[in-house]
Amino acid sequence: MCVLQPTPPAHALLTAGDPIKNASAILRYALPIDNKPIRQIQRDLELIAESLRIPGNKSLGPVSKAVRASQSIIERQKNAIINDFAPDKKAAGLAALDKLEQGLSEFTAIIDAKDKQAVPLKQRECLEYVGQIEEAMVKKFPFEVPKEYANRPLLKGRATLEMGVHLSESTEGPRDSVLTIVVDGYNAPVSAGQFVDLVQKKFYDGMEIQRADGFVVQTGDPDGPEDGYVDPATGQVRRVPMEIRVVKDKEPIYDFNLEDLGRYNEQPVMPFNAYGTLAWARAEFDNNSASSQIFFLLKESELTPSGANLLDGRYAVFGYVIQGQEDLGTMKVGDKIKYIKVIDGAENLVNA
Repeated sequence: MCVLQPTPPAHALLTAGDPIKNASAILRYALPIDNKPIRQIQRDLELIAESLRIPGNKSLGPVSKAVRASQSIIERQKNAIINDFAPDKKAAGLAALDKLEQGLSEFTAIIDAKDKQAVPLKQRECLEYVGQIEEAMVKKFPFEVPKEYANRPLLKGRATLEMGVHLSESTEGPRDSVLTIVVDGYNAPVSAGQFVDLVQKKFYDGMEIQRADGFVVQTGDPDGPEDGYVDPATGQVRRVPMEIRVVKDKEPIYDFNLEDLGRYNEQPVMPFNAYGTLAWARAEFDNNSASSQIFFLLKESELTPSGANLLDGRYAVFGYVIQGQEDLGTMKVGDKIKYIKVIDGAENLVNA
């Protein structure tokens, strides 16, 4: 089995900051767009979560300011948002923009009623519309995959997956759990593509959870002597190359990790910040040894504080659990994966 070994590199330096830990927020910021009005609306609405830490109804002042600022941006710069929609996604973008305007109006009514408990739900709803608007702005795939990997299964966009797991133990006794996962081919097309290809082949269906130690939940090691998926066309284990896209880089780095390149403190677009971050497991000293074994990161430790994470840049993240992630901590070795299936975005998989 490929073993996750978060051994600190000799020259790693921890950096300070206030990292984003919400998986959906990370995915929104990871979209390859550059529309200032919608990004400002997103920032204003994301910060509402910080405002809600203020005790009592005093938090409603900053919340109101954020909502009204977002409404003002739409009123003043609506055309700048609409003009950035991809032609084939304009209808979806306009529908999401209408929903956002309505949602912000309802948000104002919630604030006026001083209904603080309803604020997080409405914030989440409005941010979902923001994400839909942003996705409608992605006009084409942002870079060319290197030719040595261009014929692999690639995910040219995003896909949403559902994972069903039977939990042998929980506070309610044995039960079934359903997780929703988003994998991001805009930033990791080879990694996400090979994973979705395995999902479509039902590779993980019926497989057990093979590691669950409070730090990660790991699976994907098939029965038999091989440590990964054997491609029937070649009779060989199909490997996944290291693939990491750094913030402000135009395309991912392949074959090397950031430690190899001396880029210790640079931030990947998809970091290990969120509970339920999904990445490839690999042999410690072979960047390109991943195949089918995956892990979900659960716990922050002295080696994995969000924003200063010694896994970042050394293991390849390609997705996040966005719903049901609380059940990851309940999973035990031997719990069975009933299925993983694609529920949206299957059309983005090519070369499968």
